Amino acid sequence: MKIKGFVCLLLAVAVPSVWGLYSSGDGVVELTPTNFDRLVVQDDAIWVVEFYANWCGHCQSLAPEYKKLAKALKGVIKVGAVDADEHKSLGGQYGVRGFPTIKIFGANKRSPTDYNGQRTAKAIAEAALAEAKKKVQAAFGGSSGGSSSSSDEGNGDVIVLTDDNFDKLVLQSEDDWLVEFYAPWCGHCKNLAPEWARAATELKGKVKLGALDATVHQSKAAEYGVRGYPTIKYFPAGKKSSSDAQEYDGGRTSSDIVTWALDKHAANVPAPELVEIIDETSFDSACEGKPLCVISVLPHILDCDAKCRNKFLSTLRELGDKFKQKAWGWAWVEALAQPELESALEMGGFGYPAMAVVNFKKMKFSVLKGSFSKDGINEFLRDISFGRGQTAPVKGAKKPAINTVLAWDGKDGQLPVEEDIDLSDVDLDDIKDEL
Repeated sequence: MKIKGFVCLLLAVAVPSVWGLYSSGDGVVELTPTNFDRLVVQDDAIWVVEFYANWCGHCQSLAPEYKKLAKALKGVIKVGAVDADEHKSLGGQYGVRGFPTIKIFGANKRSPTDYNGQRTAKAIAEAALAEAKKKVQAAFGGSSGGSSSSSDEGNGDVIVLTDDNFDKLVLQSEDDWLVEFYAPWCGHCKNLAPEWARAATELKGKVKLGALDATVHQSKAAEYGVRGYPTIKYFPAGKKSSSDAQEYDGGRTSSDIVTWALDKHAANVPAPELVEIIDETSFDSACEGKPLCVISVLPHILDCDAKCRNKFLSTLRELGDKFKQKAWGWAWVEALAQPELESALEMGGFGYPAMAVVNFKKMKFSVLKGSFSKDGINEFLRDISFGRGQTAPVKGAKKPAINTVLAWDGKDGQLPVEEDIDLSDVDLDDIKDEL
């Protein structure tokens, strides 16, 4: 009896405890209904959890890779396993219907992400690290450059939205927004993810695309009545409230999303201001920082009265509205009021009205050769927008000097009034003597 007890003691010391497919020395944490909530749900760490059955051949094949995963992620991400054949209630709680099932418990422990990738240590580790990256980005307020819809990575121009940053980034901005409410486990969301990312890149600078994990940020999802995934809402430009949200009813390819968004964007973009250049300040407000500046020189008010001038201005405003998505500057001057500007753009001295389109960053311009009419200007600007047409360097390769002049008062021009000569004090006899 003493010998048997000694042998049992030796075996207890020499052989590590074994549970299911894993032992305590593998780095895989044994999870049960007793400790699961405390270790996984209440812990801030990211967890990878395998639900398995001892008799499952695929589980047995995965075990060496899973042990390798636990050692590779040690100190970074926690790795655990549940014998779901023994602990059926725990498997049922998380919707486990087959073995092995791997779930990643990230920011929202109540709604883990299903892992459906390759069953290698490296692939599972990459998915777990991606989940950790999402959690960090959400903590920093949803900065762009990270993963968003479903579990895909590389969605660099999609902005991660949360309950905390949604109002500030979307409602309090002046921008157009398309927001996707998604669930990480949703197959349609996963299919949409690459299309959403491509659309975000194409629409950059015009319409912002965001994504909110509705399983994590349930407050915002409930506020916008989200009942299925993915749900897409449009928020128009300008200050807005939650009631301004509109349903997206377009297709789910990147081209469908871009076309739909640009149509909405065009409807909301205000027409550019047509500025009269009367000094340096007005010139800078019209042209500075703009990709191109459309400058028209209109006839002098004595050569073209108020009705005539307003007709030209109306045409320019109409075309400004048509090309408003280009974000060009639009300005006009009266003939001979800004001679240095006319000279620099080779429009000086004759042929009014005239027009030039200037790129002040490159100091190059193109002059309208056709008629100064709606159709003529439209054709000219369309060619410019496609990069066609001849260009010339701005004279002196610098911004021309701008004079300070009076703004047009909206009235017809008046010829100078000749002064009457008072002859009462003139001695006509003296004039006769001089003659």
